[in-house]
Amino acid sequence: MGTAQDQFAVGGMSCSFCAESIRKAYDRTDGVDDVDVSLAHEEVRVRYDDGAVSEVELKDTLRDLGYTIRDPDKRERFREQQNELESGKRRLALAGGASVVTAALMLWMIVVRGRFESASLAMDLATLGLALGTMFGPGRYILEKATQSLRRGIFNQHVLLEAGAFAGLLGGVLGLTIFPDFPTVHFFAVSVFVTTYHVLSEYTSLLVRTRASQAVQDLLDLRPDTARRVADDGTVDEVAVDDLAVGDRVRIKPGESVPVDGVVLEGRSAVDESVATGESIPEEKRPGDEVIGGSVTQTGTLLVEATATGSDAFLNRVAREIEAARATKPGIVRLADRVLRYFVPGVLLIAGLSFLFWLVVPAVWLGGPFGTEPNVRRGAFAALAVLVLGYPCALGMATPLALIRGGGAAANRGVLLRSADAFQILPDIDRVVLDKTGTITVGEPSVAEIVSLATETDEADVLAAAATAEAFSEHPLANAVLGRADERGVRYDDPETFDSVTGKGVRASVDGADVLVGKPDWLAAEGIDVSGAAEEVEHLQSRGLTVSGVTRAGELIGLVGIGDEIKADAAATVRRLRAADITPVMITGDDERTAEAVADDVGIERVMADILPDEKRDEIGRLQESGHRVAMVGDGINDAPALTQADVGTAIGAGTDIAIESADVVLVGERLGGVMDAYEIGRESYRKTRQNLLGAFAFNGVGVAAATTGLVHPVFAMIAMVLSVSVVLANSFAGQLLSGEGVNAAFAVREDRSAERSTDESSTAATIPARDREK
Repeated sequence: MGTAQDQFAVGGMSCSFCAESIRKAYDRTDGVDDVDVSLAHEEVRVRYDDGAVSEVELKDTLRDLGYTIRDPDKRERFREQQNELESGKRRLALAGGASVVTAALMLWMIVVRGRFESASLAMDLATLGLALGTMFGPGRYILEKATQSLRRGIFNQHVLLEAGAFAGLLGGVLGLTIFPDFPTVHFFAVSVFVTTYHVLSEYTSLLVRTRASQAVQDLLDLRPDTARRVADDGTVDEVAVDDLAVGDRVRIKPGESVPVDGVVLEGRSAVDESVATGESIPEEKRPGDEVIGGSVTQTGTLLVEATATGSDAFLNRVAREIEAARATKPGIVRLADRVLRYFVPGVLLIAGLSFLFWLVVPAVWLGGPFGTEPNVRRGAFAALAVLVLGYPCALGMATPLALIRGGGAAANRGVLLRSADAFQILPDIDRVVLDKTGTITVGEPSVAEIVSLATETDEADVLAAAATAEAFSEHPLANAVLGRADERGVRYDDPETFDSVTGKGVRASVDGADVLVGKPDWLAAEGIDVSGAAEEVEHLQSRGLTVSGVTRAGELIGLVGIGDEIKADAAATVRRLRAADITPVMITGDDERTAEAVADDVGIERVMADILPDEKRDEIGRLQESGHRVAMVGDGINDAPALTQADVGTAIGAGTDIAIESADVVLVGERLGGVMDAYEIGRESYRKTRQNLLGAFAFNGVGVAAATTGLVHPVFAMIAMVLSVSVVLANSFAGQLLSGEGVNAAFAVREDRSAERSTDESSTAATIPARDREK
């Protein structure tokens, strides 16, 4: 018994009102110490005393409010979201159909009212049926949410909508039974229209979220969840990774992910540990070396003994870091949130006072300008018009519409904006922290420089000798050499003999001569004089390159410097950041020399090197504590905690699934320039959002004040509400449609991507050895 903590994935949240309602409900629950509600991630995290309240009761609170608890498995969660979207679509179709029929009846009423009394009564009853059908059919879920909110003393948008809908229903019934001069059909129509508008607003928000999730789902590359466990007698069985225990032995073949943290018992292999260290050059592993869960073997088979599983494993420790960062991520307080906190109670109070005013004041103001008896009709008109004009439909649509507009423009440029928060924060960003491997650089080894050392030997000769010797090697550095040879059209043949010395280099026989390619210290141990190239080796290593010497017949003929190639648009992106008064910072797990070399090439002055995953998050936090708004750009598991901690986390779409899930912005593909595209689109979209909110607040303020006079007909109030939404729509999309911005951007990006695909295809083909392409 004591303090416990649970985190739930919640379905059904559509706006900040929903988040505020959940927060209030838990604040009023005995035993709950603290609650964090993330509308962007649709998650609720609750800290509570498990002696006073149980997890079941916490979940029941969410369900009572009308929200659903989604499956923690993200694949099941996505299916549930799709089902919610289908349900929303059906509700909208039913409510929309009822609104169309109601509008038609209103028009027909103008023709028949006063001519055919029986037809007029039939239309009144038909409209009543439509009102009841809409409120208790597709709108039933709104009524349930409003009821549960009222039971807890929470006044939100659901309560306000139902107040308006039932006021319209009551006014229509009074017109049918007591006051024949009431516009009965119009009162019933208000109930239909306000319900339909709310269904439309929530469906729009859900549609935006589901489309973003679909794009993210397409990017996810889920790793296998099983491993080959080796028993003491040597038998191998396939088991779930979650079933592994410390001391179990697992067999890992080339190209597979390491399922657990462990130590190598048998075998040798180059292992890509960039998920943890950020280093793109694979690390040679042999018996006694440690391996990290999530890293990838490349050249050999390993037998690994598990040293950490479950919550102690690297990936799970990173997951805890992400959850902690998400829970403590600085909250975004919107202007709408601050106003809406008092808006609903205020509208309800004004509506009630308006009705009482026209009942009481005429009765006590004998002979005055308001009459001498209670004016029920005027009071009813005033109350209903206040509720209709005060319904924050335009307010609720302002941010989603800006998100749709900005999201469409961003998608044309290969940028996925997952969170509405990103729109508000991006214009205030003054620091962009860039990971190195896979973000500034391509993330794969490539030949950066070739140095010829022998007379009558040029770079092509050095590359040909190295490629021939490496032709049978499976090492990633060998693939880099072969790829550069193919790219430059350098001819090379298969060696006559071949031998690989693990962790050091290769030895081959080419045209009867011995050719060695490998580390300079290994070559020296083999009797090759490398002292004359010491200066060149130091120069290449100072640039963060891995150096391989190339010898032929006992003579050092050249050096090959291999490193992580810098992305073509990295330097240009850094210049764009500086032009926008944003300071770029590079953070990496690489050593300082490699990091400084890359930073110099792209123009970054501040570098943080040798940084571990949890330290990345701490560095982001320190920048935030210094008063900076920080965006983080990364692609690996090691970046995920920092992405979550940052004010805006930006993931490279070609990166890992956990990085993508942790981010607010996803750059589809590998283009780094999308960082500035997101910034520019966010700035413009937030400007539109502020304009929309200002217009919506002005409409509600003026509309409610006018409605209190009792001179605003309910239908005119509905028309005014529709016009307010139309103005928000026009402001959000008209400029984009008239200028053809979306179309032009789409064609421009399509041409850029076609060129990129052509380049990528030729580059990919070039990196495949000739023998493999022929196969």
